[in-house]
Parts: sequence; C-alpha cells; structure tokens
Amino acid sequence: MKKIIMLSILLLNLSLSQSNRVKIGAEVFLEKYLDIIKGKKIGIVTNHTGVLPDGRHIVDVLNSIPDVKIVALFGPEHGIRGEVPDGKSISHGVDTKTGIKVYSLYGEVKKPTPEMLKDIDVLIFDIQDVGARFYTYISTMSYCMEACAELGKKFIVLDRPNPIRGLYVDGPVLAPKFKSFVGPHPIPVAHGMTVGELAKLFNEEGWLENGVKADLTVIKMENYLRKMWFDQTGLPWVKPSPNMMTLNTAIVYTATCFIEGTNVSEGRGTAHPFEWIGAPWIDAQKLANELNSYNLPGIKFEPIEFTPVDIEKVTIDPKYEGQKCYGVFLNVYDREKFEPVKTAVYILYTLKKMYPTEFKWRTAGQDRLWGTDRVRLMIDEGKKPEEIIKSWENELKNFLKVREKHLIYN
Repeated sequence: MKKIIMLSILLLNLSLSQSNRVKIGAEVFLEKYLDIIKGKKIGIVTNHTGVLPDGRHIVDVLNSIPDVKIVALFGPEHGIRGEVPDGKSISHGVDTKTGIKVYSLYGEVKKPTPEMLKDIDVLIFDIQDVGARFYTYISTMSYCMEACAELGKKFIVLDRPNPIRGLYVDGPVLAPKFKSFVGPHPIPVAHGMTVGELAKLFNEEGWLENGVKADLTVIKMENYLRKMWFDQTGLPWVKPSPNMMTLNTAIVYTATCFIEGTNVSEGRGTAHPFEWIGAPWIDAQKLANELNSYNLPGIKFEPIEFTPVDIEKVTIDPKYEGQKCYGVFLNVYDREKFEPVKTAVYILYTLKKMYPTEFKWRTAGQDRLWGTDRVRLMIDEGKKPEEIIKSWENELKNFLKVREKHLIYN
C-alpha cells in the first residue's frame, strides 16, 4: 500500500510539473493560431532546435497538417538539422526528411532574396537562442524580418526562453562602426531578452535597413517568467549549436566567447568548450590563483590541462590541435551572482598582464565580439578592469530604457 501511495504522489507531482512547465511559442501556435497560415504558402526559418518538447520537429508537424503548404525552409549557421560545425558555410539543398527545398542563410547569402521569397506568403521563425548578441541566429532573424518587410510578407516568431534568464543585461552597446553578422544592432553583449522580444525591439525601433517595418506577430510562451533559467522551464535541452553542450556552457559563453578573439584556446575540441580555456604557454596554477584573487562573484577558477582534437561535426581544426594546453576551468558555483561579461574583462586583462609576449589579440574578431574597440584598447593601455567596466555604464542605462518598452514577460 505504501509503495502504491508513493507512486501516486510521484505521478501527481510529475503531472503538476508538466502542467506548470513553460509552453513554447510553437506549442501555443499549434493549439491556437493555425488559422493564420491555413491556405497560405509557408516558409520556415529553423534548425534542429525547432522541436516540440516531445521531440517532434516543427517542420514535420506543420508538414503533416492539411491546408498548410510549406514551400521552402531556411537554414541558419549549422544547417536545418544542426549537423554543420561552427563557422562552416552551408550551401542550398533539400531537406532529406521532407524533400522540401532548403535555402542556406549561412554562406554567400545571409538574407533571403526576393527570388527565395516570391512564392511565400508567411515566413515563420523558430530557433532556440542563447542570450548573447554575437550568437548568429538573431542576426538571421533580423535579416529575414527585413526581407519580409521589403516584400510585404508576414513574419511570425515562435518564441522560446532565454536560457540564461531574461534578467541579465551587461556589456557595451554595439557601436555602428562595428556592425556585423555577430552584432547586427545596438544591443549589449548580454541582452536579457527572448527572440520574440528582440524581434519587437528591432522592428519597432526602426533598426531594420532603411527603417522598414515587418508585419510581425510574436507567438508568446505560456508560464514563462524572466527569472527562469532554462532548467527551470521543464523543457528538454537541445544543443543550440554543436559546441553549446549544456546550459553550463551557455552560462559561461558571454565570458569566454571573447577568447575566440585571441590566441588562447576557448576549449573547442574538448568535452567542455567555453568552460575550459588555455594555451601551451600558460601556467595553470598561477593563472587560477591570479583570477581567484579578484574574488569575482559566483565563480572559482580551477587549474586544468587539456589537449584539443578534431571532433567530427563539432569542431574542425581547433586552436592548438594535438598540443597540451594549460589553463582554467570556469567553475560557476552560484549562477545567480555570476557576472560573465565583467568576468570576461578580468580574464582578458589578466592574460595580457601575465603573458605580455605570448598573448596575442585577433584584433578584428575581438572588436566585433565586443561591438567596440574600447575594451581591447583599454586593456592594452593597462587600464584596470573596474575602469573598463565603468566605461559602458551610461550606454547600458540608455539601452535598458529602450529595452523596457519591448519586454513581453514579467
């Protein structure tokens, strides 16, 4: 009897947790808004993250519904099914599962052309973002909105959570001079918004090319709160890109992606990309000691060694391939207190200070990631991290006022 009661309680708790979990925009759309696209010709911008909690892909689900005609699919970085390594160009093709034409938006073409959209009435966007300005999916969304606005096509965003919360906002706001595919608009490094909120921001602030505005519909999530981390939503984690292994990766990503703009390994070619950083010429213990001396909130740096290798469909030709690297593991023990963007400044400052000869910038890449050259130049001038961080305070305050107008969730 006791076992039966315990089982009943377990099933009840499971049922309650499922009923209270976040419903993503795709689920809400399928339940309530299919009439928007019935009898229309549809295009879908998506990838392997465009799945429902039960694992079914949005393309496969919509493709099975009568009166819904999918004309074309549009794939971002990593491709429709998410099998292409970071940074690798993708060509047009056909989706092997459905036979639908696929246009690549990560290669020579990053914005849908009029020819690609000519037979489409409505373009749907359904991709999981990670909350960082330089994650290219939001650039793809912006370009697609722009193309739809120019051609009078409807654009629908099926919203999904910001996995690192919709509260954390930090970093310099991108300067126009540094606009790029990893920085499409004047937002900070960590924007604290969902893709639906970003779509509203880009559209309503007139940030699309020539100030065009799309016929935009954002399908809101249900049961979502800004304070939620992804593992509090009740949704399964699907790697947003091959090296975005876990939620822990996403949490440190806005701290260590800047390592890409240096000659230090950001851990690609290992089981812990972005959580591990290092190089053959680093003294792991000394670096860990120095970084821990700052007593940065929520994080401890632990000395490690690792050897980057090629990982098929994940990382090709990583930095220091086959060479033993020494560095640190970013052990985030209190994610509520951890401030990754500020931590990035301390890491870069310390590497430059400890290894002035060995440490090198990949200048253009570093500045694109920050959206400014100010951080790099101040580090080169020997400015302290506190002064560098203070340099973006006013622009961040101004952004927060603009951002507030476009927030959808509490």
